[in-house]
Amino acid sequence: MSSTTQAKASLEAELAKHPGIEIHGNSIRVVFMWRRRRYRETLGLPLTKANIKHAALLRAAVLHDIKIGTFDYGRHFPNSRNATNFSNTKDERLHALLERYKPLKAVDITTETQSRYFAALDICVDLLGGNRLGSILLPEDIQKLRVELIAGRATSTTNHYLATLAGFLNWCESNGYCRKGLAEACTRFTMTDRDPDPLTKSEFEALLDKGCLHPMDHAAITLAVYTGLRPGELCALAREDVDMANGLIHVNRSITSSGTFKLPKTGKKRTVMLFPPALEACRVLLGIKHGIAPQKLAIELNRHESVQETVTPLLTPLVQARRKQINTWFVPTAWNTKWHNIQRRAKIRPRRPYQTRHTYACWCLVARGNLAFIAKQMGHKDFTMLVQVYAKWMDDESPNELSSIWAGMSR
Repeated sequence: MSSTTQAKASLEAELAKHPGIEIHGNSIRVVFMWRRRRYRETLGLPLTKANIKHAALLRAAVLHDIKIGTFDYGRHFPNSRNATNFSNTKDERLHALLERYKPLKAVDITTETQSRYFAALDICVDLLGGNRLGSILLPEDIQKLRVELIAGRATSTTNHYLATLAGFLNWCESNGYCRKGLAEACTRFTMTDRDPDPLTKSEFEALLDKGCLHPMDHAAITLAVYTGLRPGELCALAREDVDMANGLIHVNRSITSSGTFKLPKTGKKRTVMLFPPALEACRVLLGIKHGIAPQKLAIELNRHESVQETVTPLLTPLVQARRKQINTWFVPTAWNTKWHNIQRRAKIRPRRPYQTRHTYACWCLVARGNLAFIAKQMGHKDFTMLVQVYAKWMDDESPNELSSIWAGMSR
């Protein structure tokens, strides 16, 4: 056997000892897996035993850094074009990234919102795999997550999870922890618009006559239907909010299911003018003696600011309470239970409490009320929402409409 043949056999034997080391032309090449992709880096070193061993040590160092999440492409392969492509990416595990993201996000949201956001994020990260590196996530992983989420959850819940996850992934992308396009993969599911399901006059009368066992319930349902207040706003009403002399209610706050107070949904207080039935309902509620002294409340404006108010509840569970330990104020979940029982006794088709608000809007529109006035009463920014949600209750093709408009123009 010639010396050349012996040298070649010796090099091949040395290569066989070191998987991931290849010959590429006249040079040595290192092969390794990173972020689910195979990478090959030519070292520009001639084929010798010493260089093969050097390449094997380099590959071992690369695999070690990948395993512990500290791999820096440019440090190991400074002359590679991949060093530039991956210069801004860092290997971090999802659960570690989430723990860093949470306090940064918390400063922009209220404590009530925080609990919902963080619960959604925890679920999403658990499903993706908290120990996975953010840098190896693919849009395909997010698409699989969407399938898993929608399988056992309502569309609205799934969309909430995807929206919160998109915010987290945007933060990861902007800080170089994951590849671009993951947040865009958090596509929300299309939701079928649910038409309002207002009460009929006969159903409303059944609620009052058969469903309500106490004057407070009778008055509260009447007030809800004839003001269009959201359930949280209704439960947070105080005696001090009622202006009987001018026939007004000042909607200054809302209460959450956890019992915290905040501004109404739009972030702005409003004043609602009262129809006669609503005014009478307020008179009844003010006449009910519950013996509760004015209470100091903290109204959250945002995460960092709140205002103090001293007010007395207009509606309270204490009036009909059988238990000794009970909240002073109704919260929406407790109101839901009461509403359900009232409907059950009235033997009408079950609806969510929010339908009293839809009832107010639909009744006003059927009565041909002014859109701007109705929108202001309900706390909308403008009447766009009315047109979108309640279009079929707006009699826009009435044969009398043209003559009515012409009569107004001719004055």
